[in-house]
Amino acid sequence: MSDATDAARLKNLWDEAKASTLDEPGKLLYRSNLLGSDKRITNYGGGNTSAKVVQRDPLTGEDVSVLWVKGSGGDVGSIRLDGFATLYQSKLNQLRGLYRGVAHEDEMVGYLPHCTFALNPRAASIDTPLHAYLPYAHVDHMHPDAVIAIAAMRNGREIAARVYGDEIGWLGWRRPGFELGLELARFAAEDPDAKGVILGSHGLFTWGDTAEDCYATTLRIINRAIEWFEGELSGQPAFSGEAVPTLPPETRRAVAARLMPAIRGRIGAEEAKVGHFDDGAAVLEFVGSRDLRKLAALGTSCPDHFLRTKIRPLVLDFDPATGDVDALVGSLDGAISAYREDYAGYYERCRRPGSPAMRDPNAVIYLVPGVGMLSFAKDKATARIAGEFYVNAINVMRGASGVDTYEGLPEQEAFDIEYWLLEEAKLQRMPKPKSLAGRIALVTGGAGGIGRATAARLLAEGACVVLADINAQSLEATRAEFAASFGADQVRATVMNVTSEAEVTKSFVDALVDYGGLDILVSNAGIASAAPVEDTTLEVWERNLSILATGYFLVSREAFRLFRHQKLGGSVIFVASKNGLAASAGASAYCTAKAAEIHLARCLALEGAEAGIRVNTVNPDAVLRGSQIWSGEWREQRAASSKIGTDELEAHYRNRSLLKRSVFPEDIAEAIYFFASDLSMKSTGNILNVDAGNAISFTR
Repeated sequence: MSDATDAARLKNLWDEAKASTLDEPGKLLYRSNLLGSDKRITNYGGGNTSAKVVQRDPLTGEDVSVLWVKGSGGDVGSIRLDGFATLYQSKLNQLRGLYRGVAHEDEMVGYLPHCTFALNPRAASIDTPLHAYLPYAHVDHMHPDAVIAIAAMRNGREIAARVYGDEIGWLGWRRPGFELGLELARFAAEDPDAKGVILGSHGLFTWGDTAEDCYATTLRIINRAIEWFEGELSGQPAFSGEAVPTLPPETRRAVAARLMPAIRGRIGAEEAKVGHFDDGAAVLEFVGSRDLRKLAALGTSCPDHFLRTKIRPLVLDFDPATGDVDALVGSLDGAISAYREDYAGYYERCRRPGSPAMRDPNAVIYLVPGVGMLSFAKDKATARIAGEFYVNAINVMRGASGVDTYEGLPEQEAFDIEYWLLEEAKLQRMPKPKSLAGRIALVTGGAGGIGRATAARLLAEGACVVLADINAQSLEATRAEFAASFGADQVRATVMNVTSEAEVTKSFVDALVDYGGLDILVSNAGIASAAPVEDTTLEVWERNLSILATGYFLVSREAFRLFRHQKLGGSVIFVASKNGLAASAGASAYCTAKAAEIHLARCLALEGAEAGIRVNTVNPDAVLRGSQIWSGEWREQRAASSKIGTDELEAHYRNRSLLKRSVFPEDIAEAIYFFASDLSMKSTGNILNVDAGNAISFTR
């Protein structure tokens, strides 16, 4: 067996030494996490697992059977014990007598809370009946690409029998819910020797007497499908072969960086969007193929795929052989408008009395021949996961179309899932978005005291943040810290010397490829120096101006170009200094450069207003804590200038202020957040001093 074939197989990762220390709920959790760790088994949030566990009833003291099943909205790969719903099996059985038929399917969900065991607050999902009525202690419901490829074939039932014989059964498509749960129960009763069942256009159910047996069966069934497809597809070109060439990696990134903000600007006016770019091998194979448009138009099959990726993707008209990106951008208005009209038509054709109002008609997935896949959603995680789901769909289409005829979910069935009243109720229960949800910020000097505090403040309000700094080591440490606190999707880092035009341009490309656009620029990179003018070298003078004036110009120019291309406005915040307004003896280079910053901000406020670009300045003073500037010579120079010790500086600055208070990085971050948010949407050209009061720097 070749190494490639070995790599394609799912490996059994069960560790009996570990499992033997766990109780039954613990083994369910262990099994779930193992299954969810591999996207070939199930996608993020997709599928569910269960175990029927004997537990002591807290009311009667008697032993009862309790169904532990993945709760609503959970993910088996990252779930913890509190992510499982627990329900009395006896009460679930009683629900059968209340069921009034398919027309009353949705009302059964309302009964599930009445079956809760031990006051567990975790809501049970609509898939609960699919587990409850199977007469097995352990049940897995997964969405493996290889099995869904069979489920999505026109002749899937016959091919499933060819692959599995009598070991795995087949049930035709039915929307998840109570009726499907009863169908599964009937199947198990009629075929007690079966180890599982394929649900047409949906996924795989498998079961076992123990957690380990169930896990092993799930892997074995999926591996058999993988092996079968390897034999059937061997030597065949995927998707009928290549139609267009794939561009080199750097060219693909350049196209994505140009295209993503243009799309974001056209679809993000009502709700801010964050983008994700994928140019992995599976995506490139599909977007460059002869069958791209034919298969993309059919949509996805598995309902979990569909809910994340919408009815179908938007295939953009781009010829990588010519590489005309200007023409591609120019075609976006027509392509996006046509997609919206098509979506509205789908809604009108399929709507039912009482259907929720039409939602966002824009595409989620954008396919670019020779370049890759773009996905856009309300936040980075959702955009990334939508892309992952479409990769699952690509894998399904590769297998199904290579062996038989691929079939997407019927349009009406797709609509009934997308606009299911239960799905609408789930959406309505979602928490209100944070004030900067969907916004993207770039913070220069992001690894320093003010930069870190600013990034933390923006991240806390839901923004995606790109940290830019010249210190690679501090930058990575800061990124890792924020990734642990706010999630890896929310933060990126790029090494940037703000005085290098090339590095600034590259960092903006990195930000665009990572997130698809920009809304907020916090220009905060800085240095400080002090010396009498006669002792100030030309090198020191030019270094101050280079970082504090030229650097601010370079990042602002790049941001302005992007904001105008994106057409969503923008907010630029300069972190200047009290010294930009008030002269200070012995620091002419620093004060002059800071004054240049402030005046540059005023000029940019004039230029940007007609495009909705706001430019404001925050002036700190004596922010010692956490500052890289105040950790070096500047601290010693300022102490010497005031004829005090370095340990007396903070008290000195506090006492000289009108309010007699110290200024901290978090105080500056709060002012920056004000200018970054809609709280200041009618403010531009302003200067906000955050210095605890300093009369000589009053702006008027």
